[in-house]
Amino acid sequence: MATSRIVFVIFDGFQPLDLVGPYEVFQHAGRRSGGYSCQVVAPTAGPVRSASGLPVHAEYGVADLDPQGIDTLVAVGGEGVDRARHQRALVDWIAAAGAGARRVTSVCSGAFLLAAAGLIDGCRVTTHWSRGEQLAREHPELLVDCDPIFVRDGRVWTSAGVTAGMDLALALVEDDLGRAVAHAVAQELVLFLRRPGSQSQFSVPLWSRQPASDPIRTAVAAIHADPGARHAIADLATQAGLSPRHLQRRFAAELGTPPAGYVERVRVEAARRALAEGDDPLEAIARRYGFGTAETLRRTFHRQVGVTPSDYRDRFRTINPDPVSVD
Repeated sequence: MATSRIVFVIFDGFQPLDLVGPYEVFQHAGRRSGGYSCQVVAPTAGPVRSASGLPVHAEYGVADLDPQGIDTLVAVGGEGVDRARHQRALVDWIAAAGAGARRVTSVCSGAFLLAAAGLIDGCRVTTHWSRGEQLAREHPELLVDCDPIFVRDGRVWTSAGVTAGMDLALALVEDDLGRAVAHAVAQELVLFLRRPGSQSQFSVPLWSRQPASDPIRTAVAAIHADPGARHAIADLATQAGLSPRHLQRRFAAELGTPPAGYVERVRVEAARRALAEGDDPLEAIARRYGFGTAETLRRTFHRQVGVTPSDYRDRFRTINPDPVSVD
């Protein structure tokens, strides 16, 4: 593959992980293939202060860097994007660079920069879940979907925030250089899992509401302790010391989902980990995590994750049977 020019756009108040995570993915892949050359551009060259206060040196300002000949444009996000998208010189440069680029991408709220530049009109896009409503309201020309961690719509790739930028970059590397190289880069960077774009931003332990009362905390703890156990309403009610009807009402009020829906999501996450980490057959995983049959696991997994269990395992498992040599 000929060397691809990757250009990252930053600004005062950018999120440093939106830059550094994908940058490292491309650098590691480039060392293996010689396929990437990374550049960082800002409104002006020199030190750029990130949202956390960490300064990053931008080698180029928009007045110094030719917007032509870019393979992949990466607009990063951060709390400073609301100011940056109103900087005419920056937005005009992004529009010119993106017009000729093979791929136009964003991490987190970097989608606002691409939208301001008119590069993603009519596209299905994602961003960090906390900015999705704003993006959809301000840009009705977009189809905003804040469930996936990244979305591809033709030459436009957009991702959720922070660590999801690394998932996006690995997907871009796989698109360029193949699955084996992307997997090797993930191993080098000690990434637990190369997640599919359809993986939800809203995993159960991180994004569900926290129980507000001891009885519901008891029920939730029991579900997580053994996802495959019998967790019918009557069983959870007994553990929580409530009547089934009272448990159903309190659970939904405190967590925003009924007990059966919560149990299903926890079981799917447990199955996802098992598929990524081992070789157990689907039948065994289905029995272990309460699905009963492999067919029930397949249907539920596809509905929740967007891919079949076998495809998920084939594409995103963390175990590579072949050792990887690191140069």
